[in-house]
Amino acid sequence: MDIKQDPNHHLYIQVLQKMTSEQRLAKAFELSNRSKELFLQGLRKTFPEKSEQEIKKIYLERIALCYNRNY
Repeated sequence: MDIKQDPNHHLYIQVLQKMTSEQRLAKAFELSNRSKELFLQGLRKTFPEKSEQEIKKIYLERIALCYNRNY
């Protein structure tokens, strides 16, 4: 299904349009923090034998791979 045909997408856009700039920015930070926590939880589950320091090192290494190096 095309995302623009999804009724939830339309509702999501309506909710965003009703938010102030400050609210949208706060939501972006909230989603970013939640994504980071989910990523870390996944790493902890994948590498249960690793210490928290080792998990954070893996996290930073993998995040570094995500950055666009074409600019």
